[in-house]
Amino acid sequence: MTTRVTRRTTLKLGVGALAGASMLRARGLHAEVPTAEVAVPDWPIEKGASLRVLRPSKFVAADEEWFRRNTEKFTEATGVPVKLEFESWEDLRPKIAVAANVGSGPDVIMAFSDDPFQYHDKLVDMSDLATYLGQKYGGWWPLAEKYGTKDGRWISIPYGAAGGRVVYRQSWVKEAGFDGVPSDLDGFLQLCRKLKELGHPAGLALGNAVGDANAWTHWLVWAHGGAMVDENDRVIIDSKETIEALKYGKALYETFIPGTESWLDPHNNKAFLSERIGLTQNGISIYYAAKTSDDPKLQAIAEDIGHAPMPIGPVGFATERCLPVNLMVFQYCPYPNAAKHYIRFMMEKEQYDPFLKNCFGYWGHSLKAYDESETWTMDPKVTAYQHVMKDSLWDGYKGSLGPASQAVLADFVMVQMVASVCTGQATPEEAAAEAARRAKRYYKG
Repeated sequence: MTTRVTRRTTLKLGVGALAGASMLRARGLHAEVPTAEVAVPDWPIEKGASLRVLRPSKFVAADEEWFRRNTEKFTEATGVPVKLEFESWEDLRPKIAVAANVGSGPDVIMAFSDDPFQYHDKLVDMSDLATYLGQKYGGWWPLAEKYGTKDGRWISIPYGAAGGRVVYRQSWVKEAGFDGVPSDLDGFLQLCRKLKELGHPAGLALGNAVGDANAWTHWLVWAHGGAMVDENDRVIIDSKETIEALKYGKALYETFIPGTESWLDPHNNKAFLSERIGLTQNGISIYYAAKTSDDPKLQAIAEDIGHAPMPIGPVGFATERCLPVNLMVFQYCPYPNAAKHYIRFMMEKEQYDPFLKNCFGYWGHSLKAYDESETWTMDPKVTAYQHVMKDSLWDGYKGSLGPASQAVLADFVMVQMVASVCTGQATPEEAAAEAARRAKRYYKG
């Protein structure tokens, strides 16, 4: 026996009277996210349904707070109890792998990047849900479609992405003789050298940091025209473009504060807020932490923070990388309809828009309609993060997403190649050759 979603239930699922109400009243009139009239798919919720949801741990407090609030609203509207589990970024992938291998575990999982492609044959088809959301909210960004689909079938629902931008102290950059962050590689390197001379060094993660290290090392190689594979998934990382990128990376590393080779995702946040570094690449979590702090010193830092895109290299276009998170449901889930309704509910504007705004732009949107969210206009320092899913390249660029690209990313092949050169453990030529050898273990074709 199943519980059918009636019109009354649908209205309860769609109305966000609780989430963000006080915040919106305080701000008065706000931007309206445009929607189309689209019928909710007919998915009868299974009798006795309950859900376990696994997702990455927060980097900004509002991420967890509003995710919990919206989950509670779902339970209030449907009667379906939901247990939330938050896992550290480093431990999330192993926990997902265990669930996939034993055929039991969380019902809804928020996975990083192309992780769903590792399990695509074990996942519930999300095509009907993706079609509904896309039609209602102006379509998906192309990058979201790339991460969500395989062979014409939606295997996951891209919830959004954390994007990295240059985070810097405006006063210290001016002290170094620059009006802002240069948009070219030579100017960027000169800025970082000058900052180090002034005692305000740069600091970018070079440990196995899921978000930060992957972000800037991929940017580095892509900006110089390098790539792990070509359009036919042939490994091409051992190239003159990669070697030039590694030479530049070594020069940039020499401007860093000591110890970045062991940094994970939290380390540059802490170093920046303790004023040990003057420039890094990160999501908006550094600004969020300073802006929302009760400490006057941190509030003063927030006023001095600037955000800028990463410089453009010889390729002539932006080569940013973002960290998408994708909601997927394994076929072992006994309540797939309840799981789909949960994902849909979390992405409806009554829940998703207040989530975006309260996270202060930490998560970028995957559906185009949310470009009109007040998130991107309420603070000019947030606007730099508006298009992290619109403008970024994908993991495994220039090739396809799949088990091989996921495995290379999970094995930190790109990060460790750059780190080995920066720390003097290998020459650029040796590091590129080793990266190619490692990548070919996964790209066997």
